Parts: sequence; C-alpha cells; structure tokens
Amino acid sequence: MRKAVEHLKAGDRRLAELIARVGPCRMRYSPPHYETVARSIVSQQLSAKAAATIYGRLAEAAGPAGVTPAAVLAFSAGQLRAFGLSAAKCRYVRSLAEKTLDGTVDFARLPRLNDEEVIAHLTEVQGVGVWTAHMFLIFALKRRDVLPVGDAGIRNAMRAVYRLLAPPSPQEMERIARPWRPYASVASWYLWRSLEFDATL
Repeated sequence: MRKAVEHLKAGDRRLAELIARVGPCRMRYSPPHYETVARSIVSQQLSAKAAATIYGRLAEAAGPAGVTPAAVLAFSAGQLRAFGLSAAKCRYVRSLAEKTLDGTVDFARLPRLNDEEVIAHLTEVQGVGVWTAHMFLIFALKRRDVLPVGDAGIRNAMRAVYRLLAPPSPQEMERIARPWRPYASVASWYLWRSLEFDATL
C-alpha cells in the first residue's frame, strides 16, 4: 500500500494534499462471496445508516451461518420486505442466491478472472450493475486499479477536490485519474474519505 500511496502523491498534487489530510490508507475488505454482493444490493441508493440498519435485520434473522444463498431463499418475499428491502431488491438478492446455488455465478472462480471478466460475470444477474461489480472488485477481490465512474460519491469528491463547476462525466473522471494508474482504487478510497470533511483544497 505504501508504494501505491507514494505513486499517487508523486503524480497528482491535489491528491497528495488530500492524502496528507486523510493519513494512511486503511481500506477494509470483505470476503469474495455471495454475502458481499448481497450487501451491495441492499445498499444501492441508500444512505450508509439506512443500509446498515436493513442489512443488520437480515443478518440477525439469518443467524450464525450468515447471509448465505440458502438462508436468503428460506425467507419469503414478505419476510424480506419486513426487513426493509424493496420489492426489487427482494427479487435481486433471491435471484443472486438461486444463480449462486445452481453455479451460474461461481464466486470461487472470480479471483482468477480479470476485471472485465468479473464485471461481465456478475452483471449477468438482475440487479447487479457495474457499480456493484466495481465495489466487489475493490473491496472483495482487492483489485488496486478500479475507477468506479458510476459512483456519485467519487464524482462529488472529484468536483470538490479538483474545483470543478459540476461533477465530472465518466470521460472527465478517466482523464483526471490517468496519473493514478495503476492505483485508481486507492485514490478512490481517499476521495471517499474526503467526503467526511470539507474537501476543497
């Protein structure tokens, strides 16, 4: 991680200033399996607090074994709705569970695939989009060079840190991120952290 941070500091002055304010990179990872993607689905378009509350109810009801495909399929749609999931998210987590159990989604195989192959594999499931696949790449597979261009937080952080008039387009994000390669995931982590305070530098 030190090599990544030094690379980012050397290649981007504004990011170097942000890194100095945030401090060491302490990225937290999750296991590369069903539960991690299910949690991302639950979190879509919700605040962190709301997502944690809803997922906490699901995890508590699932019991010690955790949020496994079998545990999710054991709940009725009504039970999942009672935990706080929308009707669409109920369908999505159940569909992912079914496809995991029948082998359509093979989590054991994903670490051996490149980033684009992982995205293609996961997005075959309804409700799993590129953003969810990007989160899985960064926080489960520990890929260091992922730029989540569809993430609203990253776009807003870039607007503030780089003093843009509006959140950047995906093409503009790619341009800004060029000096970060091959450590765009680490740079993204710092941009997320910048949202916790006034990021204007």
